[in-house]
Amino acid sequence: MRRPHSLPPWLSHALRAQRAPVPWPAVVRGALAGGPLLLVAVAAGRPSSGVLLALGTLLAGVNDRPGPRLAAVSRLGGPALAGALGMTVGSFVGGALPTGALIAGIFAVLGLVGGAFSAIGPVASSAGTQFLVTVAIGAGMPLPEPGWQRALLFAGGAAWLILLRLVLPSPVRANVRTKGLGYLYDGERAAVASVYEAVARLLDAVGGPEAQARRVALTAALDQAQDALRPGRSAATRRLRRQYSAALPLAEAATALAWAGQPVPARAAQGPRRLAAAVRSGEAPGALPAPARADAGLRALDESLLRAAEAFDGAAGHLPSARRRASASTLLRRVAGPAGREYGVRVGLSFGASAAVAQALHPLHWYWLPATAVFLVKPDLGPLASRALCRAAGTVAGAVLFAGLAAVLPQPFGLVALVAACGALIPVATRHFAAQTAVVTVLVLSLVMVGGEPQASWGRITETLLACAIVLVAGHLPLPGRHRGGGVRVRLAVAHDAAHAYVRHVLSESAQGAQGAEGIDRHGRWALRREAYRTLAQARAAVDLAAAELPVLARHSDGSRQVTVVLERLVDATTACAVQVDDTGRVPEQHARRIDVLLAELAA
Repeated sequence: MRRPHSLPPWLSHALRAQRAPVPWPAVVRGALAGGPLLLVAVAAGRPSSGVLLALGTLLAGVNDRPGPRLAAVSRLGGPALAGALGMTVGSFVGGALPTGALIAGIFAVLGLVGGAFSAIGPVASSAGTQFLVTVAIGAGMPLPEPGWQRALLFAGGAAWLILLRLVLPSPVRANVRTKGLGYLYDGERAAVASVYEAVARLLDAVGGPEAQARRVALTAALDQAQDALRPGRSAATRRLRRQYSAALPLAEAATALAWAGQPVPARAAQGPRRLAAAVRSGEAPGALPAPARADAGLRALDESLLRAAEAFDGAAGHLPSARRRASASTLLRRVAGPAGREYGVRVGLSFGASAAVAQALHPLHWYWLPATAVFLVKPDLGPLASRALCRAAGTVAGAVLFAGLAAVLPQPFGLVALVAACGALIPVATRHFAAQTAVVTVLVLSLVMVGGEPQASWGRITETLLACAIVLVAGHLPLPGRHRGGGVRVRLAVAHDAAHAYVRHVLSESAQGAQGAEGIDRHGRWALRREAYRTLAQARAAVDLAAAELPVLARHSDGSRQVTVVLERLVDATTACAVQVDDTGRVPEQHARRIDVLLAELAA
């Protein structure tokens, strides 16, 4: 029950900012990305080409997040290629067709397809967004270059940022030993080390009020490490994958101890912390603390530490298999499923309507309104009302700031310096959508002014407010069929199936364990546990997002949070059972009763 003076969820979400250290490598990349390219183009007398190059770095930079370098190639490159395609399509539509209802209809169809495609996953969502944004820019921004040159320049700008992402070294601790191209794996190394650190933090919290939150943080660390590690034949890759695999039984034992709720000896967390330091430094972990083997959970923790120490010493260990990629038919089902249909329809309505209004207001420069609508309707950025409020506030702040700066800065080189400064600020501003919007607004207004468009800060404020109104209306329109809350229902169904698959496997191991330890498939069990916790985390995120919408939308996900809570308890209890099966070969009666109660509660 909410306190009388507490803010509504949608407003508190809009005021909430993320806390994180300054990502200095991303700041440096941002400063070296769009600004220098624009400077070279302006000096060469081709400012419009520089605008397209800088736009490519801008949209790639919005997706630039801390993580493995090599994974950034697909995470940034895929959306960049989609953006180049969108630039080509938009240039053709804007140049070959008369403005008006026909273009608005085409935009609505493209929005439907791009929105539905975004339901596949995060990279597909970024690709769909960049495709639609560049369609709007290609059609509504008058530029002298033909469509194919616009696409090449845009892709070239994104490729420049990806090159910086791969080449520029990150600040590394002095005691980290890397040889040759070893720095390329600093993101993977940090991800694996964070898993061991999360295990240690969970052990510290066992028996206390923070245990559940630490278990959730461990799941997040395991998810990030699993995504970071790609199959490869290099020695560094294989070593990191072995170290990650050795962390899985440690995570299982720590989760079982947290479920039991009995405090553990303080030295229990020392072993995982030494292993985390060894991952970061590349050195041997040294002597591990003396074991504590008072119960099944502590015995499992001790055995897992011993196996992990062997893996760190170079012993051949199990290499975890990569997550199975979804087949083409599975991807198509996601696109055509409830979440894809709901998002696609709302993106299509917003994109088409905003294009129609924009063309009526500005027949020549009408790209801003539909491009803004695409970013607003994107659910990855928070609840709808929160997105609209932050976008409006950020645009007003950015436009006012730019109007003042444009009046005093020398042109065009003062604006080029402003582009470089904003590129450096984007990684910091991502902590809050309004701050990010303000920085991007200043950057884009600088670009279009360098490209020859007159200063139009106040017009951009009006168009942004119109986009907010269009998206809010489209986001709250009732749709035929059972579209509402489709994303939440899909996530819950996937988590439900993964949890039950894990439960069935562990219970079947009880019968096999009675015949000997060789009958237990631990690697298969760990893979199922990972999938259960991963899908639960995704379901929880979807439920939290839906709950922070306005009441008219939030009511469609009523009861979902209780389902995720029961599923989490079920998976935690099953993990505790798995540890007992390893120790005794059977499921204790109290554990079996607890699982039965949770299954009955879930069915109800």
